[in-house]
Amino acid sequence: MTTTLPGWTHAYSGKVRDLYVPQGTASVESADALLVVASDRVSAFDFVLEPGIPGKGELLTTLSLWWFDRLDDVPNHLVADHTVGGVERIPAEVAGRAMLVKPLRMYPIECVVRGYLTGSGWAEYQQSQSVCGVPLPAGLQNGDRLPEPIYTPAFKAPQGEHDENISFERTEELVGADAAPQLRDASLDVYRRASAIAEERGLILADTKFEFGADKQTGELTLADEVLTSDSSRYWDAEAWRTGATPAARMASFDKQIVRDWLSANWDKTGTPPELPDDVVQRTAARYRELLERITG
Repeated sequence: MTTTLPGWTHAYSGKVRDLYVPQGTASVESADALLVVASDRVSAFDFVLEPGIPGKGELLTTLSLWWFDRLDDVPNHLVADHTVGGVERIPAEVAGRAMLVKPLRMYPIECVVRGYLTGSGWAEYQQSQSVCGVPLPAGLQNGDRLPEPIYTPAFKAPQGEHDENISFERTEELVGADAAPQLRDASLDVYRRASAIAEERGLILADTKFEFGADKQTGELTLADEVLTSDSSRYWDAEAWRTGATPAARMASFDKQIVRDWLSANWDKTGTPPELPDDVVQRTAARYRELLERITG
């Protein structure tokens, strides 16, 4: 990450992305546009890990832009015209891994949709036979398909803290009674459409998370951040899921599950995480590349 880029000043860094404002702009809120740069950093269990995944930033950005293009009837945060006075606004230094976007009033909610039971949803189901207050049938196993996709939002905690799964009622308290159902319905609609596209390519979109904001001028609900990438979603191989005898065999993933699994086996989640071994880094990078190739062709 560099603190300055031609025409831009660094404003903020998340676990994976770096945010820039136009030089001379007082704040993110007053900017006419923002530059979102995807790094090669990788995070798991709310920690940024070392080393990063080579090429990851460009892979994530390419996949996000492909999905935004396929969902072109869904309002999104991309700025269509990248030039001012004929000059390209995305610096060459970050070309391929940066998006020029418009500022939004972001909702403090991660809009999670689950079509399959796994991850934190599986852990919660084992305790309560529900996920985020949504009751589910008895007898489900890790990796099972749900009768219908479910909306299970999470509260976006400050950096360094854990996101919190919340009920729909809590969402209404956080974003208002009008915005809450809009977020739910838009998330379920995009998930269903994306899931069908993934299925055509021999992939299962097990779950994903979206982030939305309100357009500052019109208030229109707008899809933001990354969308349907291997960082924000779980993709599985459909054939492996159909024929797998165990959850591990069924859930052949195209995301950072390799990283999560290695950490779970080699770290007790206290103190600083260990460095990722080279074979974990390379296998993860290969899965990211394979997902991009399978989805986009």
